[in-house]
Amino acid sequence: MNERKELVTFKGAPLTLLGQAVKVGDRAPDFVVLDNDLKEVRLADLWGKKLLISVVPSLDTGVCSIQTRRFNQEASKLGRDVVILTVSMDLPFAQKRWCGAEGVTQVKTVSDHRDASFGQAYGLLIRELRLLARAVLVVDAGGKVVYEQIVPEMTHEPDYDAALAALGRLK
Repeated sequence: MNERKELVTFKGAPLTLLGQAVKVGDRAPDFVVLDNDLKEVRLADLWGKKLLISVVPSLDTGVCSIQTRRFNQEASKLGRDVVILTVSMDLPFAQKRWCGAEGVTQVKTVSDHRDASFGQAYGLLIRELRLLARAVLVVDAGGKVVYEQIVPEMTHEPDYDAALAALGRLK
């Protein structure tokens, strides 16, 4: 398995990312995650839609909560041809509880806890923590990655404006 060291840190401590790195221009790799009702969700299920993938370590932390609520707020402005997924290692039950408590209804939360399919396919699985690195990806309706940001410090927020601008440039 591919390893990338010191691309991200947690409170300044370097971490190791596992899996294949995904870059702008790549075809988005398929993955299998679970929705809040334990149903499998695959990237292939979303072909034909514009996709913003917001990746967070855990919804129950401050920055992850802010990130997910921000994209939930933006979702209503984006149209029906856009899907926003928030991927974390949280259990589906915890994601469902969190969404209910926070009033998050526009973003679809999915869990990679079962086998880290997403984390490995996108090179975002953190070896030391078995969590996902904070990142945002935009995938066009044809399945091509058009934007990718891995946030260098896990305690920092992503560049929301850049991700939303990349999504807005899609036809």
